[in-house]
Formats: sequence, C-alpha cells, structure tokens
Amino acid sequence: MNKNICMFVWNHFTNDARVLRECTALSEAGYDVDLICIHDPADKGLPMEEDINGFKVKRVKRYPDLYLKSKKWRKSLSLLKKKVMNNKLLLIPLVPLGIIALPLFILYKLVGIFLKKTNLMKAYIRFMIFIRMIKEGLRKDYDIYHSNDLNTLPQGYICNIFKKGKLIYDSHEVQTDRTGYVGKQYYYLEKFLIKRIDKMIMTTDTRADYTAKLYNMKKPMVVHNYPFYKEVEDKIDLYELADIPKEEPILLYQGGIQEGRGIEKIVESIPYFDRGIIVFIGDGRLKPTIVNMVKEMELEDKVRFIPKVPVNDLPKYTKNAYLGFQVLQNICFNHYSTLSNKLFEYMMSDVPVIASDFPEIKKIVDGEKTGIIVNTEDSDEIAKGVNELLNDKEKWNEYKLNCERAKKIYNWENEKKKFIEIYKEVI
Repeated sequence: MNKNICMFVWNHFTNDARVLRECTALSEAGYDVDLICIHDPADKGLPMEEDINGFKVKRVKRYPDLYLKSKKWRKSLSLLKKKVMNNKLLLIPLVPLGIIALPLFILYKLVGIFLKKTNLMKAYIRFMIFIRMIKEGLRKDYDIYHSNDLNTLPQGYICNIFKKGKLIYDSHEVQTDRTGYVGKQYYYLEKFLIKRIDKMIMTTDTRADYTAKLYNMKKPMVVHNYPFYKEVEDKIDLYELADIPKEEPILLYQGGIQEGRGIEKIVESIPYFDRGIIVFIGDGRLKPTIVNMVKEMELEDKVRFIPKVPVNDLPKYTKNAYLGFQVLQNICFNHYSTLSNKLFEYMMSDVPVIASDFPEIKKIVDGEKTGIIVNTEDSDEIAKGVNELLNDKEKWNEYKLNCERAKKIYNWENEKKKFIEIYKEVI
C-alpha cells in the first residue's frame, strides 16, 4: 500500500524549484503526495488545484472573506465619491445621509489606520492561511507530514498530533540568522518544535553543523539544492535582445536584485573591467537603487537590465554569458552558509563564475575549478577576478570544461537518491 505524504510550503508554488524536485522524486518513488500551498488571487490563471509530475497541488485561499468584503466596500465608496464629485447635484440629497454616516466613516477610517499601523490585518490574514492549511492537512489520513521551513512547521506539527504519523522538517534556510527574521521568537519556536520532529533536513553541512550545535541535537541530514541535470541546447540571443555588440563578452548577474547580493559592489567594479557588458536579469526591491547608481556613475553604455524571466527559460539566457556573478555578502549566517541555486545554474550552462569566499561555495568552486573566489566586500578584488578570466583565455576554457564535468556530479538525479533514503528510514 502506498504511503500518503502531505507537504506544506508557504508560497504560491509557481517558482519553487526545490519543492518541485522533492515532490516529483517522491511521486516517482511511488508515494502519493499532496502539496498544500497558498493561492495568489492576482494570478488569474492560477488554479486552486492541479496535478504536476504525478503529485497534487492544493492551494488555500490567501485572503479571508471579511478582508475581501471590506476591500469591495472600499472600492464601492471610492466609485461613489468619484461619481458625486463629477456631478455636484448629487451632493444635495446625500447631505443628510452624510451627516448621519459621518461618525461611522470616521470610526471606519480610525480602525483602518489602527490595523495598518499595528500590522493586525497582516497578522489576521496570515493566521487564516495557517488555519486553512491545517484544515486541508487534516482532510486525509497522511502517513508523513513534510514542512518546508519554519513558517509551515507548526502546521505539520498540529496535523501530526491528530493523525499520529511522522513529521519531517525541511529547513531551506538558517531560520534564526537570516535577512528579515529579527527577534528571538524564531529561535524559541524552532527550539520547541524541533524536539517533536522525526527527521530534519538542511541544505548544507555548514548549516546542519550550526543547527546541531545551536540546539544540542543530532546533526540534521543534508540534501543539497542541486538542480536537474540538463544540457542547454537552445539559446535566446541576448546580444540581439539587449543590443550588445557581438565582440563584447557578457558578464551576467541573474536572480533577485536584493540587499546583500553584492550587486552594488559589481557596479562599483565596472569602471575597472578591461571590457565586457554587464547584464542584470531579474527584479527586486533594490533594482531602482541600482539603476540610479548606474546612471550616476555614467555606466549606461556598459550595463543592461532585463526583467525577470520564467525559470524554465533562464538557462537559454545564461548560455550567452562569458562569466557569471555569485557575489553574496556576509550580512548574516544564512548567506555565509549557503550553496545557492545560482552557482549551479551557471554550471549547468557551462559558465565560469566569480563567487563569494564562503565555505560551501569555495568548496565547490575551488575544488572543481569552475571559477574564481573573491572577497565580495572588495570591488577591486571583484574587478581583478573578472579581468583574470577576460585576459586568460586558457584558464577560462579550463573552467568552462570543468563546469561540463562538474554538472554531471552536482545534480538532482544524484542527490535525490539520498532524499528518498531519508524517507525510507523515517518510514
């Protein structure tokens, strides 16, 4: 009899490569897998339920009914106000009603300001998602609950109390030391729940060692974030798309344009590159700042910005690059201990890298000789690394060939065997 697996993830599951790989591997191994995630009402084509690669995706509503109704009321009031302002004659019969409704309107506005300032509405929305996930997780008799990250571990724990199965905690990040996660509450929550799980999985040895020491526990199992093995045959012509002269090498950064990714340091180092056009593929909160920085430094002729592209098409863009940047900065332990997807995305497209001097990244890049390790706080050192690859064609060719060899080792086809063994052990 097949085992039923319930997996939780706190996103819309439209771009989560790791969870897709894990669910697919479990389905291929004969497990019945249901993935519970969150619906995005802004994405009109996103179904509440769908089958992907042999497993079922179930999305819970993002917003409570009360929130949606209040949003509808606000829209109606706004339309009425617009109509009245366009036709002043309508004001006359509405004056008595307005006088009566004024206290209610003031109260409504004050409540709205209070909810916004205190983040209570945001907390209410998140709490209702939490409840819906639990309700969905209790609809069937599951043998194993699999929680991805700390924000779904309580759901898995509560469901497992009622169903008395097994609980796996798959932590993709260091929850107690990462950007955006401030406060001891994450430590105490994880410390409480981690004692009640059957198996923990992390993405690197550095993170697993840190967590074992932090909570005085057995070292979590490690399942790396390696991508599916692929030979990238097709190529989208980035030279034509971004109006780049054919003789210029493309120096590529792909991914979120966010704090701590070393993007400002790349821009600072551009004037010292011997040649090349820098292409940024992606979007993010920091993008307007980077665009302005490029303008202020008068580097528009050396930089191109491409919006975020579908994850399945990304390798076709990456294939154009002469080298790729993976220059995370050490702003938290989560960054320091990472082995990011980007490193292997470049590798799968046979693109040598300029990469951060962090233990997990250095182990791969130096060990396999697929690029140059630099101090990402030093723009001069980034420029020196870039110029070394630009001017030493023999070394660049060696690193490119090493990428071809290394991608046959660091891929999900190999790593998933370890993942399935963990499930066999838990069962």
